[in-house]
Amino acid sequence: MAPSIAPSLRFPITCAACLPESRAGCAPPERNVSRSPDLSRRKPRAPQGAADPSRRPRRPQAAAERPPLPTDSLAYAVQQAGLLVDAVRQGANLTERWDALLQAHPEWPDATRGAVRDLCWGTLRDYGRADPVLRRLMQKALPDPYQAMLEVALHRLEVRPEQAHTLVDQAVDAVAQSAPGLRGVVNGVLRNVLRQAEQVARWRDADEVARHRHPDWWIARMRAAFPAEWEAALAAGNLHPPMALRVNLRRATSAQVQDACTAAGIETRQLANGALLLSRPQAVSRLPGFADGWISVQDAGAQHAAHWLQPRAGERVLDACAAPGGKAAHILELADVALTALEYDARRARRIADNFNRLGLHGNVVVGDARRPQDWWDGVPFDRILADVPCSASGVARRHPDIKCLRRRDDIARFAAQQAEILDALWHTLAAGGTMLYVTCSVFDEENRAQIARFCARHADALRLPIDGRLEQQLLPTAEHDGFYYALLRKNS
Repeated sequence: MAPSIAPSLRFPITCAACLPESRAGCAPPERNVSRSPDLSRRKPRAPQGAADPSRRPRRPQAAAERPPLPTDSLAYAVQQAGLLVDAVRQGANLTERWDALLQAHPEWPDATRGAVRDLCWGTLRDYGRADPVLRRLMQKALPDPYQAMLEVALHRLEVRPEQAHTLVDQAVDAVAQSAPGLRGVVNGVLRNVLRQAEQVARWRDADEVARHRHPDWWIARMRAAFPAEWEAALAAGNLHPPMALRVNLRRATSAQVQDACTAAGIETRQLANGALLLSRPQAVSRLPGFADGWISVQDAGAQHAAHWLQPRAGERVLDACAAPGGKAAHILELADVALTALEYDARRARRIADNFNRLGLHGNVVVGDARRPQDWWDGVPFDRILADVPCSASGVARRHPDIKCLRRRDDIARFAAQQAEILDALWHTLAAGGTMLYVTCSVFDEENRAQIARFCARHADALRLPIDGRLEQQLLPTAEHDGFYYALLRKNS
């Protein structure tokens, strides 16, 4: 018989907006660091105000074998989510670790997958939220995985207060399953949080990192760059991401897709750029026409790219750093062009081909480094180039919340240097009179406005072109889309 707590695991099934298909449109973290080995797999520093790591045992001693937790229990979900959060804190890529976990547990039902994912992603989005609380209620931190489980429990307490007493019991069981000696500590901390709820709220409100749920350096950059919008942008970056569909106009119309969604009980709203925004995320398996290539999952902000590039029939077009192929596919859906999709990672390049096949599109997928055209370019200039460069992915952190833990302030300069190399190299492959659309999913000026200003200073033949009446388009995260930057350049003769 299933334990009575099982009904509390009825989270929504894993959101399709965070499935691999959805990364068609933003540069995900694993791609962003793949060309800069010094930016990846570094152990993160503790969030501001966190307990001193030197006071924390790195790993617990092995405990006696205890009965496993029921996989449909909240305790199991807290435990597994805590282990994932801990892995990210040690420098692991969340997407890769999550994929490995699913492969290791093919028996997990949708409810368990959804519960573990929801708790892990939510805890990571709540960057720094637990620190001012635990700093006051604990003399020293628990060993890493159990500290992470405690933080998962605090996240759940805040978002589901009506389940407080059940959660406390289940969180204690999650830790005690392998560390029975910590049962009393976890129980005491969580019950103190319940008793001092008003004080806990004041502690969090007084701590800027906990209030905005982003690293202090990130907050400072946003405040300086966007004096009027920074708080709203940070707040939007803490929400569950929206889910939008892109209609493949070679196979269906927007009206057909909306009618099919309505028949399936899925509410949609069409945005100005044609994106269909869902009222709530859905599993890909529920999306009508997905398997038939009618639609793709792509953030509404990313769907501007193909439109603003303005491809025309017969042109040679390059999509650099193209995986997983969403923008490249959109270009092919809009115009009959000779498209080259360039990707550094051979494994990710295969996903581009998979996307093309599902959508009934044809493009040339090439594995190569955008900084070294001599290795892959045939010497014939491109009429248009989409330079969707590796970046900090700061505009999509709500989809990939490990970014908040893994990024460092000095990473931004490294990304900017890499972007400059790519731009300079690609510029030589662009035909005279051709256009290049520069794209990042970043909200940091150094990768965006300042990057383009430096590029134009280096290249006298580069002319800035307006995009919808503006010199550039900086999209900050909102309820409708993620954060992106766009700049359009023409190469003068």
